[in-house]
Amino acid sequence: MFFHIVLERNMQLHPRHFGRHLRDNLIAKLMKDVEGTCSGRHGFVVAITGIENIGKGMIRDGTGFVTFPVKYQCVVFRPFKGEILEAVVTMVNKMGFFAEAGPVQIFVSNHLIPDDMEFQSGDAPNYTTSDGSVKIQKDSEVRLKIIGTRVDATEIFCIGTIKDDFLGVINDPAST
Repeated sequence: MFFHIVLERNMQLHPRHFGRHLRDNLIAKLMKDVEGTCSGRHGFVVAITGIENIGKGMIRDGTGFVTFPVKYQCVVFRPFKGEILEAVVTMVNKMGFFAEAGPVQIFVSNHLIPDDMEFQSGDAPNYTTSDGSVKIQKDSEVRLKIIGTRVDATEIFCIGTIKDDFLGVINDPAST
């Protein structure tokens, strides 16, 4: 789920940032460019924790920009099949519901919701048990299991289930 890894990136810096604060400007630009992004191979970059090495800059012909190779440590978030996550429901419809666990969007099909829960349409669509004791609606917190992932170049999509032991609603905003 969370990993601490070392990555490399070539950073371009404008000549106006040269001077005694060159290193600080380079690190600030790296954090702005990298934190919060997703690479399909490594996952979502949560935070940069340290700079291992900043190489010698190479001047780009005709522009004046300088390219610096930077090696940095960071924390990444990458969900895998079989992991249990806690997520917040963002949308409910008759096909199932969408939930978010940090930056990852997870879809839970109505076939992967327990059989005793039925879809209720209306102003606030939800899945409710026959006795009305448990309700899944927008902003509900659920514990789910990842059963599949699809990785694109810049995004990760997941399919989840709550049809298993110890999975389901953790906190319902309507009951508080």
